[in-house]
Amino acid sequence: MGVLTTEKYSEDALPAYTPMPWSLKEIRAAIPSKYFIRDTRKGLLYFARDVLMAALAWSLATSIDPYFKQTATREILTPIGAEVARWAAWGVYWWFQGLIFTGIWVIGHECGHGAFSDHKIVNDVLGFITHTFLWTPYFSWKISHHRHHSNHASMERDEVYVPKTREDLNIPDEAEGHTIDYDEYLGDTPIYTLYMLVRQQLLAFPAYLLFNVSGQKNYPKWTNHFDPNSILFTKAQKSAVILSNIGIAFMVWAVSYSCSTFGTANVIKYYGIPWLEVTHWFIMITYLHHTSPELPHYRGKEWNFQRGAAATVDRNFLGWQGRFFLHDVAHYHVIHHFFPKMPFCIPFLYFVDSRSSFYFHRSRT
Repeated sequence: MGVLTTEKYSEDALPAYTPMPWSLKEIRAAIPSKYFIRDTRKGLLYFARDVLMAALAWSLATSIDPYFKQTATREILTPIGAEVARWAAWGVYWWFQGLIFTGIWVIGHECGHGAFSDHKIVNDVLGFITHTFLWTPYFSWKISHHRHHSNHASMERDEVYVPKTREDLNIPDEAEGHTIDYDEYLGDTPIYTLYMLVRQQLLAFPAYLLFNVSGQKNYPKWTNHFDPNSILFTKAQKSAVILSNIGIAFMVWAVSYSCSTFGTANVIKYYGIPWLEVTHWFIMITYLHHTSPELPHYRGKEWNFQRGAAATVDRNFLGWQGRFFLHDVAHYHVIHHFFPKMPFCIPFLYFVDSRSSFYFHRSRT
């Protein structure tokens, strides 16, 4: 049996990082212009596909309890076997409906960037509907998310996943002859790590919207996405924030009405758990996009847009399911940060610029 060993951490052993030298104009020139053409019809077909899949999954789920609770099924599977099979069927529904809902949320995200359609009214109407349905204040989050893209990897101005500094963690600077026990500062017990993981996956996005958790540390206390006077927004954006709040207020009424009409348990089974999965997948994907030991962050004048855009990482997430249900949102994040308006529904795009060392790859299933 092998012995587990870990290498001692040393900042001197870290590889030297050289920021990319190309200008944004050079990068843009390497990409054929046809790949920036947005196709509203194709985008709407993808949206229609997602809605139909969600409706089909919902319809099939209505048969789960009646089928497994009927006498004939319980006699064949035994009462215990039928109950196990019933919850297994619900698990299958939650898995796929969660992915489908997340794909619908991704379409709203594309609308927020203006990548879904050439028509702003189409982007904003569809984005507002899809994000409101999934408890995201569309215009408010669109504004802060745009700022994230405009300032990604800037320690002073980025909106989310701003890494903690040595000062934040009270870690002293390394000095000759002085050994720092990083595990003492960074190590946690497995139970605490699991607790933090579950908390992050289920609560991180609502906590960010409500309390700016993981957001820019320089913002005032109580910064959130629902206050029209928040530092996140300009005076001209107040009406958009209020409209987003009206949408969320409608969802509060709609879910409350559904609970009183159809029962809280049914609302949780059909809608609540798939929605929690949207939060889970969204946070997991974005965390992986923006978190890696190789990804730099910049201070002051060391930052520029293209350096920040390159400080993300593509993830081959969930294989074919990630590509089909989530519209490749995890697979091709780097190109998205360079050109957020590039359409999400580009078919079979692969290009390499032979004149330089960089390439982008994006395709559709």
